[in-house]
Amino acid sequence: MDAAEAIRGKAAIRDKALALGFDAVGFAPAELGPQARARLAEFLAAGQHGDMGWLADRAEARSHPQALWPEAKSVISLGLSYAPEEDALATLGRADRGNISVYARNRDYHDVVKGMLKHLAQFVVSRFGPEVKVFVDTAPVMEKPLAQRAGLGWQGKHTNLVSRRAGSWLFLGEIFTTLDLPADPPHADRCGSCTRCLSVCPTDAFTAPYRLDATRCISYLTIEHRGPIPPELREKLGNRIYGCDDCLAVCPWNRFARPTQAARLRGRDDLAAPALAELAALDESGFRRRFAGSPIKRIGRNRFVRNVLYAIGNSGDRGLAACAGRLAADPDPVVAEAAAWALARLLRCSAAQPGAC
Repeated sequence: MDAAEAIRGKAAIRDKALALGFDAVGFAPAELGPQARARLAEFLAAGQHGDMGWLADRAEARSHPQALWPEAKSVISLGLSYAPEEDALATLGRADRGNISVYARNRDYHDVVKGMLKHLAQFVVSRFGPEVKVFVDTAPVMEKPLAQRAGLGWQGKHTNLVSRRAGSWLFLGEIFTTLDLPADPPHADRCGSCTRCLSVCPTDAFTAPYRLDATRCISYLTIEHRGPIPPELREKLGNRIYGCDDCLAVCPWNRFARPTQAARLRGRDDLAAPALAELAALDESGFRRRFAGSPIKRIGRNRFVRNVLYAIGNSGDRGLAACAGRLAADPDPVVAEAAAWALARLLRCSAAQPGAC
């Protein structure tokens, strides 16, 4: 493929990606600069990845795309908006309800994005004949630095990608290919002096702009962390039972985001503000039925109910004490301990002890 053919090929791939429903597409060489590798090494050395051992296990492949696939020449970086129609933080004011991160209120995005990527990859192969590999979050790929390098947006001070069109609400996926395609210019950082995402964090998880200690992040604690959440952080969870959108939702660039056009990513009504009492009553089979096809299913009933119990303990609603009491003898020791904590906290609230709630 000569230079002119490469330019035409790139335009055809972009057009096809947009026709398939992607909201952003960019092209970058299959390499990352030393800054991205240094930041990953620093993050791992500080132990700020917590239980996410998979980040360290394949750090070399993660920081060098060609270490993952030596034949790769270009990366096609894709973005799919999941911007919500409603206020992502509205449920935080309803103590008897659980707040679920916007991205998890419907189908598992891995399945949605991967299906779209496969369609685009088939087009690339049939039209141009290269080798391709598709990735969505589960492989050792530094998606956000690659997306910035491909011009989709920039890594904001909250460390997530920010798009001028989709704000902070953008799922990412990649196609690695042996095609040598012209690169797009990297996106400039446009955070300016804004620090809203840093100051809103309930657990002070940001050690500095662009630096996240995942072990204090509510998304990490409620999804990746397997054991009891440290007592000093539990009350800071509020009613966040799966993930946290605070730092994303306050980004000023979200004012340009239109609600997602992907039907499978629009929030389900039953997950917009689910009642904590209903969620606490879920057994294993009930949990699986309720969250079939949802990313929530992967953390399992026990970890999810643990989170629900922390929210119950934080609710100040004495009427939820019975829910906690029924789980105090749960076979899972982490659930049982969370239930005892929630019950004790509600009883203190009932006694109206100053500062107890």
